[in-house]
Amino acid sequence: MAPVRSSADGSGPARRAGRAVGRALHMPFTGTARGIRRATHAHGAGESGLGRLIELHAINGAGDVMITVALASTVFFSVPTDEARGRVALYLAITMAPFTLLAPVIGPLLDRLPHGRRAAMAGAMLTRALLAVMMSGAVATGGLELYPAALGVLVASKAYGVVRSAVVPRLLPPNFSLVKANSRVTLAGLLATGAAAPVGAALHTIGPPWPLYGASAIFVWGTFAAFQLPHKVDDAKGERRARLSTHEAHSKRPGLRTVSRPVLCGLLANAAMRALSGFLIFFLAFLLREHPLGGQSAAVSLGIVGVSAGVGNAGGTAVGAWLRARAPEAIIAAVLSVTLGVAVLAALLFSGLFMAVLAGTAGFCQALAKLSLDAMIQRDVPEAVRTSAFARSETLLQMAWVIGGGIGIALPLNGVLGMVVAAVMVALGTVMALRGLLATPRPHHPGSTRPRVA
Repeated sequence: MAPVRSSADGSGPARRAGRAVGRALHMPFTGTARGIRRATHAHGAGESGLGRLIELHAINGAGDVMITVALASTVFFSVPTDEARGRVALYLAITMAPFTLLAPVIGPLLDRLPHGRRAAMAGAMLTRALLAVMMSGAVATGGLELYPAALGVLVASKAYGVVRSAVVPRLLPPNFSLVKANSRVTLAGLLATGAAAPVGAALHTIGPPWPLYGASAIFVWGTFAAFQLPHKVDDAKGERRARLSTHEAHSKRPGLRTVSRPVLCGLLANAAMRALSGFLIFFLAFLLREHPLGGQSAAVSLGIVGVSAGVGNAGGTAVGAWLRARAPEAIIAAVLSVTLGVAVLAALLFSGLFMAVLAGTAGFCQALAKLSLDAMIQRDVPEAVRTSAFARSETLLQMAWVIGGGIGIALPLNGVLGMVVAAVMVALGTVMALRGLLATPRPHHPGSTRPRVA
């Protein structure tokens, strides 16, 4: 006789129905997770470890935007414009100014610790997790104790960025260009930022500290994820330290100036674009709060400009990977010229529409210029110092962003004046980009032995 089955042995109709319901409930989450993992690990990125770095950068972007939402609600949106300007100025004085002094130290300091890059990235994550909890008690009142913690968050975030730039070249899959790798990493961060921003806003409706609690949890996750990177991230065999410049013509220590003049010009052109980004963030934030776009509230106006910049940045990243940066000097000169033209039009025909167009153009062109700079460093800087060169260049770009932000907060809220200042910033960068283009050896040049960037 066949044994009688009951639902108690796990094979009955009720148990099978329960498992089916459980699978149906888990499918949206597990299916999404599998899809994300397939995307980040495609084309050899999973085997090389680049996929794990892409996921780590997405975690970093989500945590940073949570803190940004919490600080914006306290420092900016919760008080009148004049008081908000004073608070942001105080924020810049207490956080950005010291960071400007610390930024030149971050790169060289991390450069001397090549064997601890995973630990450095994990430490940057854990530091922000702890500081987010510390800030949660002061975010509702906006007390002075909030600002030193915000400085710590900023320094830890930029330290992570410097180390991440140094790590990417060590995780390239076979036949995978650095431009493509950086575009994937950047795009993952942008998508995670866009997804986490509304979550942070929803948490803020529960209470001002809640976005910081969410950020802390995300950064704890990132702390463990950093140690999941391959061990070769900490292997500095064959690497040497680069210098951004050297005044000794006979110096044997390679630096960006001695290696290639176009690289240095490209770096300075990118610094101008990064300064423009910092300037627009702070200047337009206050200008649109005082003078919103026609028929819109201040929050909606800021959202329109912010989305325009974000979409432009994502589009530039995608186009940069598609172009494969075969002529990076020409791309940098072209995108800065386009940005300069839009900035001049925004100054001459000032309107809310042109501000949004300038923000989108700046985001698009900044992404393309940065990917082209990465390609130039990959092409011209010797492999022994390439990792260090990326760390140093990223530090300089972060400093440029801080300086641009400081100008944005100090400038009077005059739209035409702001667009003129933006045009001047881009004009300086365009001059450097054109100088780099003119200094680039042509393919038929007898001494040109540069490999094609792919």
